[in-house]
Amino acid sequence: MDGKVIAQNRAAGFEYFILERYEAGIVLDGAEVKSLRRGNVNLKDSFCLMYGGEMFIKNMHISVYDKGGAFNSKDAKRDRKLLLHKDEMIKINSAVAQKGLTLIPLKLYFKQALIKVELGLCKGKHTYDKKNTLKEKDLNREQEREIKNY
Repeated sequence: MDGKVIAQNRAAGFEYFILERYEAGIVLDGAEVKSLRRGNVNLKDSFCLMYGGEMFIKNMHISVYDKGGAFNSKDAKRDRKLLLHKDEMIKINSAVAQKGLTLIPLKLYFKQALIKVELGLCKGKHTYDKKNTLKEKDLNREQEREIKNY
C-alpha cells in the first residue's frame, strides 16, 4: 500500500482476527469518487459477499455528492462491485464457505490515481479474546509511558 488512506475500519481489529489481506479495485461512479476525495465514507458494518460469480461490498456508506447533477447516484449504501482476480475470488469464497470466515473491508486508499480497498479474511473474536486484546493494549501503553518517563 502506497498512498493516501481515505478511510479505515478501526473496529475490525477489535472485532476480528485478521488472517489474510487482499487488495482489490472498486467500481465507483464519478460523484462517488468526488465524495471519497472529501473523505465522506464509512466502512463500519460493511462486508463482502460473492454472488453471480462476482464479489460485492455491502453496507459501505459513501455520502451523496451534493454538487452532482441529475446522473448522481442517490443510494449511499448501494452494493459496489470489487475487482479481484478469479483465482483470488475462488480461494476467498471457499474459505468463507468452509471455515466460517468473513471478508470485510479494512481500508480505502488511493494508489496513484486509483482507489483501492484492502480486504481482510477474518475470524470473529469472542468476548474473552476482546478482553485480552484490551489488556495487551493497556500493558503496551504502560510500557511506553515507563520508557518515556525513564
